[in-house]
Amino acid sequence: MQQIVTITFFTFKGFKNTWWAFTQMGLRPFKTGVARGLTFAKMLGTGGGNGFSIKPNFNRYAWLGVWDCEDDARDFFKTHALFQSFKAHSTGYSVIYLNPTAAHGRWDGVQPFKVSASFDASARVAVLTRARIKLNFLYRFWKYVPATSAAVDAAEGRQYSIGIGQLPLIEQATFSVWASGKQMMDYAYKSRYHAEVVRKTRELGWYSEELFARFSVLDTEGERIFPS
Repeated sequence: MQQIVTITFFTFKGFKNTWWAFTQMGLRPFKTGVARGLTFAKMLGTGGGNGFSIKPNFNRYAWLGVWDCEDDARDFFKTHALFQSFKAHSTGYSVIYLNPTAAHGRWDGVQPFKVSASFDASARVAVLTRARIKLNFLYRFWKYVPATSAAVDAAEGRQYSIGIGQLPLIEQATFSVWASGKQMMDYAYKSRYHAEVVRKTRELGWYSEELFARFSVLDTEGERIFPS
């Protein structure tokens, strides 16, 4: 069986539905074991503005799922009552199916992704980065976020990017989609702001835990949030 990763974005509008979504974060409804083949799961909030703001966006939430195989994932999104409930409360959703091509680091002590495909620099790729920021480095980390996120927005080949996280300020992640692996790599290694953040990370050690994963984009369902 080939592991499949999904990331789902839900949009909520109106006080009733927005409040319902907010309460679900505390209940952690999407968790390992809730569905067949689900081996790792995280319910995540999103940032305001362009997605990288300290201020949260209470109208949008994300859910990351790691599955034993594609059939298990497809079945969940087609038939499971939990997903149908979120779908009914939301005004829109988007599911992105991913295949890991690179992964290193840990998320809550585990590496959830199993690399099963090769990297194609000419094809569309997605990138997920996640870190737990040490408390004494919070100010320094967030000081770099505005310039770095602006550089991402302006990067050639970027098709979608958003800041997501488990805990406000402390446990942060980014998810981005790029038209090609080459364009993603150009940003990663040639952007002055990105290079500065990487240098500071290595120099100061401001993360207590971090993870990087790269994926090929297999399919999407629901609303399209990046070009076909």
